[in-house]
Amino acid sequence: MDKVIAVMPAYNAEKTLKNTYLDIPKKVVSEVILVDDGSTDKTVEIAKKLKITVIQHDTNRGYGGNQKTCYDQALKRGADIVVMIHPDYQYDSSLIGELIRPIMQKRFDIMFGSRIRTRKEALAGGMPRIKYYLNRITSLIENIVLEVNFTEHLSGFRAYSKKVLKTLPYEDFSDNFVFDQQFMISAIANDFKVSEYPVPVRYFNEASSIKYKAGAKFLLSTYFVLFLFLLHKLNIYHDKIFKPK
Repeated sequence: MDKVIAVMPAYNAEKTLKNTYLDIPKKVVSEVILVDDGSTDKTVEIAKKLKITVIQHDTNRGYGGNQKTCYDQALKRGADIVVMIHPDYQYDSSLIGELIRPIMQKRFDIMFGSRIRTRKEALAGGMPRIKYYLNRITSLIENIVLEVNFTEHLSGFRAYSKKVLKTLPYEDFSDNFVFDQQFMISAIANDFKVSEYPVPVRYFNEASSIKYKAGAKFLLSTYFVLFLFLLHKLNIYHDKIFKPK
């Protein structure tokens, strides 16, 4: 039986952490690890009351830096499959079993939860229109460059096999928001099998969302990673983020 560990990169998630955690199917997940990235609210206090394994950063290391600790800790604890879910309650953590089933069956190496099945459903779930359209445009570009056909590429609900985490050089990825994009693009460059599973979207006042300035920087960084991928594919330049450990 595969050991499944869920990790939550957290920053000021006191209002949504409990609901996210309570929905996690405990018969599927062996342990939940929360890595707190210097929160100034009661995230750590709430996590400890819920008996979640808590790792604290002394200073804020960024979204990517947080995930690096998440995966290091999960691997140390012998995880066969690691599920990363944002503790902001945007994603339905009760669907973890469905998300990881293809990995357990050895059909895929990576699975992610897609929030965009139809425009009507995404917008009805509260996704801001500008976020929806930017997501669609960016995903279209990524699909063309990467030669895949996913409904989105910006999900914060993902599952990885141990082999993926032991192969990809995630320590060399960014400490910022583009980490997820580097991870997925590097996985595709290394021929890992990736698929998606539809999940409902939930947007509300307490849910976290990237700010517009940070979002613009993230999109530009994503396009640059795609450019590096093209150079890698054409055998012109091989960036370290595409080289296995």
